Amino acid sequence: MCKEKHEVMAAIDVGSNSLRMMIAQVTSEGEIIPLEDLYMPTHIGRDTFSYGRIQVQSIHDTCRTLKGFLKVINDYKLKSYRAVSTSGIREAENREYVLDQIKTRTGLEVQVINNAQERFLMSKAIRNYMSNEMKFLDKGILIVDIRSGGVEISVYNKGNLKLTEYLKVGSLRLREILASLEKRTLDFPGLMEEFIDSRIDFMKQILPKFDIKGFVGLGGELKTIIKLCSKKKDNKFKIKKEELKNLYEKVHTLTTPQIIEEFKISRNYAEILLPSIILFNSFLEMTNANTIHAPMVSLRHGILVDMADDRFNTARKKETYNDIIASVWHIGKKYSIDEVHSKYIEKIAMSIFDQIKDIHVLGETERLYLRVAAILHDVGKYVNHNKHDVHSYNIIRFQDIMALSDRELNIVANIARYHSDEIPDLSHDNYYVLDAREKIIVSKLTVILRIAEALDISHKQKIKKIEINKHSQQLYFDVWSDEDIMLEEWSFASNANFFEEVMGNKPVIRRRG
Repeated sequence: MCKEKHEVMAAIDVGSNSLRMMIAQVTSEGEIIPLEDLYMPTHIGRDTFSYGRIQVQSIHDTCRTLKGFLKVINDYKLKSYRAVSTSGIREAENREYVLDQIKTRTGLEVQVINNAQERFLMSKAIRNYMSNEMKFLDKGILIVDIRSGGVEISVYNKGNLKLTEYLKVGSLRLREILASLEKRTLDFPGLMEEFIDSRIDFMKQILPKFDIKGFVGLGGELKTIIKLCSKKKDNKFKIKKEELKNLYEKVHTLTTPQIIEEFKISRNYAEILLPSIILFNSFLEMTNANTIHAPMVSLRHGILVDMADDRFNTARKKETYNDIIASVWHIGKKYSIDEVHSKYIEKIAMSIFDQIKDIHVLGETERLYLRVAAILHDVGKYVNHNKHDVHSYNIIRFQDIMALSDRELNIVANIARYHSDEIPDLSHDNYYVLDAREKIIVSKLTVILRIAEALDISHKQKIKKIEINKHSQQLYFDVWSDEDIMLEEWSFASNANFFEEVMGNKPVIRRRG
């Protein structure tokens, strides 16, 4: 019997409120076994959310802490580690200076991830947890991840992702936004609750539709909240609704110094305790759940899970891939796309991509770009049918699509931009700014999407089957249909020249049925 492989890896989270590093043993099955979890508070988020820039002293402190983390990594002789930063650095006006200082002074390259990438990593950590909690999977589950800069909410039903939203009401951000009002009112908690409600009120119309009975909480210093709610050992990873309410009633009357004194916690924890409790309580009230389950997974867990999936190509990769596609369909539905047509174009585009791999020589990542673009190519019609391809570009460009970086999102938006009338042109700013490799990716995936769109120009899904065969420099698209496809043949032919220019092979359509 083959012995299970394993590797020791490290994940560093350069967060808004703390710098954290987890070192863990990762098995070939994707199991994460923590060995060390290091923590150091930081003022990165406070600086960014208050002043828009990270202060020099915070940069010095960050570099010093990261040097210490790297020493531990070297002591372990690790080859696999990854460092990411979130809203604290991402939203700072001087972020490029900060990242350069970190790299120059420590040798560590920190990747700035957007909300969508952060959501993807957390979804991996959550999936890892949920696989061990099968009792949750047969009912609606709301997952509320309270971060320093914002709150990520996700709704699962029967193991499938149904909804995901990011709201800029993070615990530390709220503190900094409302800081000037704390000394001007005797009811600061009430004021904060009113402000939070104004930002999340729209969710009261959405969440009840999912009949949510399971509630999973992440972040928001839940460990502290659990300790303050109950001393019982059996409550180690959960909080009853009434316990949270009782804690809120107690905290509601206390100032930050009083919270520090009453609960014997640090100022860092005390300042984000109140907004975290209010947020958890507000979302809990929108559900039929009576308990907050706290798996204590973090962004560090998600990073390690992602590294394990890449290193060992685990079975779990498919589940998280399905989450990405589910979130994309949620966006499409928000913009009232023709779901039947989009599903058909998705299917044809994937079939063409898979059948001509030896010609386009692109990989699984590019396949994902095409699939997302195929689903969302017509979202621009929500704005206007005229020039809807341009509107599609603009809508996609400013979405948070799970797992996609800003650069990747721009690639997908460009593919959708050129699915209809125009072809990529250097006079178009959106295409010109792409680098050489990205231009090739966009053009290759665009011609596939345009051919797929041509084969359903009538929106009647007439073609039942496609087989592609190469002979010399020609690609024969053999199609089976019981209906008149003259319009589809005409549209296909009108896209043939551009396809041949990009792919080097002339596409020819042949009817077989």
